[in-house]
Amino acid sequence: MAEYAEYADGPPAVPAAAPITGAGPHAPWRHAPDGPHGPWRRATESVRAYRLIVAMWIRSTMAYRTSFLLTAFGNFAATALDFVTILLMFSHITVLGGFTLPEVAFLYGTSSTSFGLADLVMGSMDRLGRRVRDGTLDTLLLRPVPVLAQVAADRFALRRLGRVTQGLLVLAWSLARLDVAWTPVKLLMLPVMLLSGGALFSAVFVGGAAFQFWANDAAEVQSSVTYGGNTMLQYPPNIFARDLVRGVTFVVPLAFVNWLPALYVLGEPDPLGLPAWVDFASPAVALLCCALAGLAWRAGLRSYRSTGS
Repeated sequence: MAEYAEYADGPPAVPAAAPITGAGPHAPWRHAPDGPHGPWRRATESVRAYRLIVAMWIRSTMAYRTSFLLTAFGNFAATALDFVTILLMFSHITVLGGFTLPEVAFLYGTSSTSFGLADLVMGSMDRLGRRVRDGTLDTLLLRPVPVLAQVAADRFALRRLGRVTQGLLVLAWSLARLDVAWTPVKLLMLPVMLLSGGALFSAVFVGGAAFQFWANDAAEVQSSVTYGGNTMLQYPPNIFARDLVRGVTFVVPLAFVNWLPALYVLGEPDPLGLPAWVDFASPAVALLCCALAGLAWRAGLRSYRSTGS
């Protein structure tokens, strides 16, 4: 105790270690206080970190190319069974909810492709609940990398390209058989629909992951909205209850993935009787949902107080 002889009351107290949290101005992933360019800087850092982590997982996957090809084909075949079900259904009927087989295939192709893109980019978000429960999220918080980028890129599965490929093939098949008077606006609607739908599904993935900070174990709830929503959008809206259609239009706006823009492309009536301009609102709705999902993520991360919180 000689080194503390100058202290009359004994050695100075050592402050207790602060719990690992996602909040606080000195969290490891916060490099500097937010300024006017803070959000843009964080977004740039997140994209760069995401790209580097994804590249690492792709190199790891390509080390076993035969395994990758087999798993990608398995993913392709498993998702193709959904469309086989539709083909079997139309072997007994000619119209479903006012939609012919090529029109239902158009819904299937657009929904599957959009969801496949989101699942490829953000599909790992559904593992967050497990990380919160077992405490491995603490490891990500200690790294000087945005947590969202780490969680989204974790175990990046290139095999999910099988779902995207299968959706694009069905979409191409439907486009070759649709009886539609194509205009420049309708042609432009196709890529806008796919990209906006992918952004909407990505926002749902992030929002569902943010919910895991409070729920801890609600992966099934998240899957019911993401995977369940994708399955629902593969069928015409007219076969569902009016209240359900309202819910996926105004509450969780999955109808903007393909239902509403597809009604314009196919020339079908809107079951809710919404204004015509709503069919073109998918990009704006996608941006709004992404912003809300980002806010929910930040709120959830700030509330995190390590495992068992």
